[in-house]
Amino acid sequence: MNLVLNPLAFSLGSINVHWYGIILGTAALIGLLLAIQEGKRFHINPDFFMDLLLIAVPSAIVGARAYYVIFKWEDYRNNLAEIFMVWHGGIAIYGALIGSIIGVYFYVRAKGYSFWRIADLVAPGLIVGQIIGRWGNFMNQEAHGGIVDESFLRNTLHLPNFIVNQMNIDGIFYHPTFLYESVWNLLGLFLLLWLRRRPFLRSGELFMSYFIWYSIGRFFIEGLRTDSLTFSGPAWLASLMNGLWSPMKVLFTAGSMDKGNVRISQLLSILIILAAIYLIYYRRKSGSAVPYSAPIISSKAVIPVVETKQDEEVAEVNVIEAAGKEVETND
Repeated sequence: MNLVLNPLAFSLGSINVHWYGIILGTAALIGLLLAIQEGKRFHINPDFFMDLLLIAVPSAIVGARAYYVIFKWEDYRNNLAEIFMVWHGGIAIYGALIGSIIGVYFYVRAKGYSFWRIADLVAPGLIVGQIIGRWGNFMNQEAHGGIVDESFLRNTLHLPNFIVNQMNIDGIFYHPTFLYESVWNLLGLFLLLWLRRRPFLRSGELFMSYFIWYSIGRFFIEGLRTDSLTFSGPAWLASLMNGLWSPMKVLFTAGSMDKGNVRISQLLSILIILAAIYLIYYRRKSGSAVPYSAPIISSKAVIPVVETKQDEEVAEVNVIEAAGKEVETND
C-alpha cells in the first residue's frame, strides 16, 4: 500500500494547520536554543536571542518572497495583489537568508554588538533550521528533483518506504533533493560544532564557513531540481556552470529548466563562496578578526557608578578592560 503523507496536520474550525508550518516552527525553536546555549559562554542574555528571532523571522519571510518575485516578475506584474499571497507558494531560501541578515544586522548594531560575533553564535542554528526545514518541502512534495526510477530510490539509495512513497507524485518518482540537502547540512552542522572549538578560528569565520558549506551543497543539488529560478545568460557563463556541475553526471542527470540557461541559485552559490573566502582572507590580513573565544562586549554596556575610593579603583580597571575588549569586538 502506497501511503502519501497528508500535508495538513490538523484543523481548528476553519483554521488549517499544515505540517510545513509546524516543521519550520520547530526548526526555528531548535536553532534558537542552540544560539542561547552558545551565548551563555559569552554571558549574553537569552532574551537577546529571543528578540533576535522576532526580527529575523519576518525579515526572512519578506526577503524570501521579494527574492522570488523579483526573478519571477512576469508572473506578478499584472497581478500585484498576488505578491502578498505567500500561502500560494513562491519563496526562496537565499532570499530568506539575505532578508534575515539585513534585519539582524541593524538589530545587533543597535544593541552595540559586533555583527560578526553574533553571526558566529547563530550559524549552527541557521544550518539546523535548514536541516529540519527541508522536511517541510518533503511533506508538501515540492522542491524535488527530476524523474528517477523507483528502483533507484529503493535499491540504490535504500530509502525507507515513507520517503519513497512521498516521492511518488501522480505515479512518477522524483529525486528527493530535500533529503540530499538535509543530509549535507547535517554534516555541515558537525563541521561547525567542531570548528567553533578550534583555537585557530577567528570572528566571522564560523558564519562564513556556514555559507561556504551550504553553498557548495546547494550548487550541486540545485542542478538536480526542476523548479529552479533561471535567467538567460551568456553562453560562456552557462558553459562554466555546466562544467563545474559535470562531476555529478557520473551518477545523476541534471534536472530540466523551463526557461533560461543559468540557474540563479547556482550562480549565487559560486559568488557567495568566493566572497566568503575573500572576507576571511581580508579580515585576517587587516587584523580586524579577533579570536572566536574572545569575550563579546556591547559598546553600550553600562559603566558602574563610583561611590567609594575602592569602587573608583575597581571601576577604572573595568572600564579599561571593557574599552580594550570593545576595540577588539567592534570589528
